[in-house]
Amino acid sequence: MRATVLVALALLGFAAGVSYDGYKVYKVVPKTEIENVYLNSLASSADFDFWSTINKVGNPVTVMASPKVQRMFEDYLKTNNLEYNVEIENVESTIEAERQYHRSKEALKSGRISFDQYLRHDQINAYLDQLAKDYPDTVTLESFGQSYEKRQMNLVRISSGSSSSKPVIFVDAGIHAREWIAPATALYLINQLVENPANSDLIRDVDWIILPCLNPDGYEYSWNSDRLWRKTVSPGSLCNGCDANRNFDFHWMEAGASSWECSETYAGKQAFSEVEARHLRDYLAKTANIKAYLTLHSYGQYLLYPWGYGNVLPDNWRELDDLGHQVDNAIRAVSGTRYTIGSSTQVLYAAAGASDDWAMGGAGIDIVYTIELPGGGVYGFDLPASRIQGVVVETFEGFKVYADYVAKNRKIDN
Repeated sequence: MRATVLVALALLGFAAGVSYDGYKVYKVVPKTEIENVYLNSLASSADFDFWSTINKVGNPVTVMASPKVQRMFEDYLKTNNLEYNVEIENVESTIEAERQYHRSKEALKSGRISFDQYLRHDQINAYLDQLAKDYPDTVTLESFGQSYEKRQMNLVRISSGSSSSKPVIFVDAGIHAREWIAPATALYLINQLVENPANSDLIRDVDWIILPCLNPDGYEYSWNSDRLWRKTVSPGSLCNGCDANRNFDFHWMEAGASSWECSETYAGKQAFSEVEARHLRDYLAKTANIKAYLTLHSYGQYLLYPWGYGNVLPDNWRELDDLGHQVDNAIRAVSGTRYTIGSSTQVLYAAAGASDDWAMGGAGIDIVYTIELPGGGVYGFDLPASRIQGVVVETFEGFKVYADYVAKNRKIDN
């Protein structure tokens, strides 16, 4: 949780209009374990928000610092010769630029969609509803359930209707509220599968089930009050919200998660405490033929497969690694964007209780990836709307690879 809405405001509920004026974002490269220990000591401070988890020595760490601790922080970095640079000089300026841009855009009307702006949750639902009306032979609209604040969570099943026994690829996005490029990418995938006839082959042998926003309450809160809100909005005794991507009951709370409810990685009072996580658990359990699970996040350009709970690999890791490189090659061919491929723990950090580990270990799906989309740099999570098109177009080439692979290697016996 942000510094400005922590303990002092927690008992009053969520703050409105959180400001990040003067906040800076640093990229630091720890070279020793002692330096890692120092960074870890800051993680519980309300004045620091780690945008990437502290991991192995030599791995860059991105952290946002409030104005009141910047001098102390920079003095330590300089005195101890830590390699660092300032990625964002003023976080509020990037957020305000994003706000101004969206004020200048016409809101989505009549279910039409464009990829030059981010959409609100009700606009996302309006688009899905319009597709179901316009393409009844291809699109089935389903209720996924309601969020904690009773927002309707809808998903679409996209199928050519040629067979009831096709393998299914399930895609979700937006479990972390501030990662706006993830729902946008899910929407583009839906758009291309349904409204672009050139992609009809992608639904001939595979069905798709796509949920554009798994955390609609947090997503709307990131629009209305705190652009960098990450968690759900369920009430706590001191701080609100839970990291729903640490809330799944597979090695819950073993690593990379926190029991402190003010932490960005707070795993909840118990596994599946969050209604949104329970909805995903139940949907995966009841839905037949799901052969691949893809969950969209940002940022970092990673294709991550299980396991995230520890430094172990699934039995089919070689298959996942090879497929990940095929996806990376397809994305890179568009504009040169490169992804790092590997297990969550080995190439990024341990994150027990995440949805990807649950999809494999709990739901029994064996093709599972977390796709960390582009972002960072001078924007962080505020990837400009002007860059949406580039990201979604190149990522779609990766989705094509997944579709082809599942169609050929995960056929359903009739």
